[in-house]
Amino acid sequence: MILLQEFTEQADVTNWPARIGLVVATVALIALALWGMRKGWQHREARQSDIPAPLDVPPDADQDVDGVSGLFLGTAVHGDWTDRVVVHDLGVRSRAGLVVSSAGVWLRRVGARSVFIPSADLVALRVDRGTAGTVRAKDSVIVLTWQLGDRILDTGFRADESSAHADLLDGLMSAHGLAAS
Repeated sequence: MILLQEFTEQADVTNWPARIGLVVATVALIALALWGMRKGWQHREARQSDIPAPLDVPPDADQDVDGVSGLFLGTAVHGDWTDRVVVHDLGVRSRAGLVVSSAGVWLRRVGARSVFIPSADLVALRVDRGTAGTVRAKDSVIVLTWQLGDRILDTGFRADESSAHADLLDGLMSAHGLAAS
């Protein structure tokens, strides 16, 4: 009979003060992490403030040309694919159309500032796994190395279709006399 009496009492299922304390602590940790990320982004912006704004639209641009659709992966400092450039929306990943002309390369971006890279500023071209902290499949990213002011930058673009990717790479090499590295 003693055993039955012990099981008839119910224990407290929830300790509300402890649960509320854990929720508040979790929210505080998330807020602290977001604050730290924002401060890091602001520090990076200050460190990269000497980078000039890229050209928006080429002077002879045909506004009706869509180009090859794909994904603008971002821009990083040449030689350090993890050092994303955050000024002038260069680090913002976005949908884009890449248009190749004899004047240069135009990245028409959706939801972010478009970028024009004049032919004279193109330094090199290569295919890689990624750039700007983004990793993709082997040789699926076209990386344009170009000069902006005193800085050498790497901008990554990935075409939506693999056939367009190969055609775009061939077009870039022939239009600008660059060899893929």
